[in-house]
Amino acid sequence: MNPTIQTAELNYCDSLTSYSRRKTIPVRVGDVIIGGDNPIVVQSMTTVDTMDTMGSVEQCIRMIESGCQLIRITAPSIKEAENLRNIRDELRKRGYNTPLVADIHFTPNAAEIAAGIVEKVRINPGNYADKKKFEVIEYTDESYQEELARIRERFLPLVKICKENGTAMRIGTNHGSLSDRIMSRYGDTPLGMVESALEFLRICEDENYHDIVISMKSSNTQVMVQAYRLLVQKLNEGGFKPYPLHLGVTEAGEAEDGRIKSAVGIGTLLEDGLGDTVRVSLTEDPEFEAPVAKALIDRYISRLPHATIDPIENYPITPFEHTKRESAEIYNFGGQNVPRVITDISRIDGITEKEMKAVGHFYLPELDKWKMNDLGCDFVYSGDHPIPFMLPNGMREIQNFATWEKIQTRENIYPRYTFEEFQSAQDFHPQLNFLEVFDTKVSEVIPSIRNRKDLVLILKTSNAHGMPALRRAFVSLMDQQIQVPVVVKVSYPDQTADQTMLYAATDVGGLLVDGMGDGILISLEKEKAHTREEVLEQIKLHNNVSFGVLQAARTRMSKTEYISCPSCGRTLFDLQETTAMIRKRTDHLKGVKIGIMGCIVNGPGEMADADYGYVGSGKGKITLYKGKEVIKRSVPSEKAVDELIEIIREDGMWSEPEAI
Repeated sequence: MNPTIQTAELNYCDSLTSYSRRKTIPVRVGDVIIGGDNPIVVQSMTTVDTMDTMGSVEQCIRMIESGCQLIRITAPSIKEAENLRNIRDELRKRGYNTPLVADIHFTPNAAEIAAGIVEKVRINPGNYADKKKFEVIEYTDESYQEELARIRERFLPLVKICKENGTAMRIGTNHGSLSDRIMSRYGDTPLGMVESALEFLRICEDENYHDIVISMKSSNTQVMVQAYRLLVQKLNEGGFKPYPLHLGVTEAGEAEDGRIKSAVGIGTLLEDGLGDTVRVSLTEDPEFEAPVAKALIDRYISRLPHATIDPIENYPITPFEHTKRESAEIYNFGGQNVPRVITDISRIDGITEKEMKAVGHFYLPELDKWKMNDLGCDFVYSGDHPIPFMLPNGMREIQNFATWEKIQTRENIYPRYTFEEFQSAQDFHPQLNFLEVFDTKVSEVIPSIRNRKDLVLILKTSNAHGMPALRRAFVSLMDQQIQVPVVVKVSYPDQTADQTMLYAATDVGGLLVDGMGDGILISLEKEKAHTREEVLEQIKLHNNVSFGVLQAARTRMSKTEYISCPSCGRTLFDLQETTAMIRKRTDHLKGVKIGIMGCIVNGPGEMADADYGYVGSGKGKITLYKGKEVIKRSVPSEKAVDELIEIIREDGMWSEPEAI
């Protein structure tokens, strides 16, 4: 059981139940103000070579027109830093005043030049004054202080230039590029990420320089969420000013997976009022990032007023580490089981074998057999429209109680009750029953479910502040030591596919990150009537998003995960093309994590979170990793994918793809 924490001890957000955006100091970046009472700012990063002035300008304009309010441009050396002036001047000449941010990693001299040209610089405390060699270093307190003095000497000139020029700064910690010094002292932990930033922040505060934004980015959503929360907690405890936060999941990937992963991390923090500027990192052209960030942010413009949620006095969750809520094993829910996917097909009357491909089950008529892909759901909710054929192996069906009680053969078919039905029912399945309740009714149902060993709750809410309302219901169960497994149900009116991905990832993913939830159900109930084909497309979307949310929250790995960075001016190959090529060859490797990095900046660090890595190390040259260990260097790019597959094969993780 998790230790119970007094809510007063948790000061990383204003409230766990009432939406309130964290109050920060305002930081001016040109004509844009981050934090304070100002709206959350959307930003992105160019992918064109910084030395290509006109290419960079044209891309900046496309980004601005897609909704980008801040533009970051990489400056890996002095020549790129100096060319920022030409990019800025050309943009101004064309009437675009969007502030520019210089992205700096290994070159303090480039940062010092850029700080006199653009409105903001981003430095990475992991490599601004340190080199990463994956060495374990033993420090005494005295020798560690000597290291901090060295960092101060290297960092101080930039602080002074920024202060003199009115240039803002982002202290941007990356989980993948923590220094050997931090790793040796604090380990690969959220605390290490936070301390990495605070070391630099203390220098800024000593110089009375406060135009600072902070970020704690990781490709692991659990680590990212924990690090941001811990950062705010440490800022408050340490008497620091409340600096604005830049939110982002680094190396989120592309398409559906990238959007879902970004929303699990960013959305979870936005729900608790954290975040003042957002960048969604997709392995796509940067003009596609701003609309996704805006869609995440826009949910909170009208979040208030929302229905009152009972406050949480004692919180049985540790928000700085992941611990799964204890739940009893009921059938294949709860206990040590992975969260289950229930897919709603209740709007389809008389579904056919062929249509079951929408939920990942494929009928092969010539063999009269079924096959299931990695996104084959565990249960389908058919409501009042029973499946009219024998269920494929591994699939289970849930029917409304009024329909279920009339059927004769109940093998692999289970009832779903309303609370009223549950209270009066005499007929139950001996193994598994589902009780669907609103969050506001959880306390009322507890006496009826306390001793049940055959029950799974389906938990839903009508509160506009949905994730915290559901979280409150989980706390009620935990307070009463109720260990029934809980499936989280969400439903949305007609909306775009992107919105469904982002909203479900936020509402369910935010709970999963904190260890709450034994399953997911995205319901069709709020959607209007559509053609059969359109409903099947929605079912397929909901099914795929469900698996994507579980994977992004690191609670069920059902498919290959690609930790791929967005392109930038440092990138040494076409990331989108390469990612697509690697995905085509490897996307059948269930649960394998492959990192695809355009350059060395975050490559080795993020490889520590991936099973295998493909990192640009020179023009046309690739370095291949197993974990954080280099296996092959300077592999010609035309041979690198084959060589990567050979490494996976030699490691015993390769399997041949099956045709479906």
